[in-house]
Amino acid sequence: MTSEADLISGCLLNDRIAQRQLYDRYKKAMYTLAYRITGDFDDANDVLQDAFLEVFKHLNQFRGESTLGAWIKQIVVRKSTKKKRVMLWQNVEDYVGESVDWGESEINAAHLETAVLSLPDGFRTIFVLAEVEGYMHREIALMLNISEGTSKSQLFHAKRKLRAMLSAH
Repeated sequence: MTSEADLISGCLLNDRIAQRQLYDRYKKAMYTLAYRITGDFDDANDVLQDAFLEVFKHLNQFRGESTLGAWIKQIVVRKSTKKKRVMLWQNVEDYVGESVDWGESEINAAHLETAVLSLPDGFRTIFVLAEVEGYMHREIALMLNISEGTSKSQLFHAKRKLRAMLSAH
């Protein structure tokens, strides 16, 4: 397996094999992220293509302050949210500290995935970034150019809506 540093060096030299290896290493995770944010297979494919074009075009700007995967993920998130033109509520009540009761019953993974994909774009984006990808609200706010309060509120509403959808079944 080629190291991350070797892949970056090869890609910077326009080595097509290194570029293919980099793409193959990250394509599945990045496609999954794009699909979870956009909720559409075709949009996710477009995002993946656009993101990797940007990766290869701007790889010389990668400073190594994070892993390459984290850097690519940021590009995919930005492209995904632009693709869906996510509209997040501004100046909504902050629900910090409130919790959502998920209940005691087991949740079927396929049913959960369907429920997440049916969330409104803003709710889905924040839910995926916070709960699936593990980003902190501060990071989400920076990525999406929103306030931390908006991110927290969107997550609260997303969880509440998911809970309602899941308890209906």
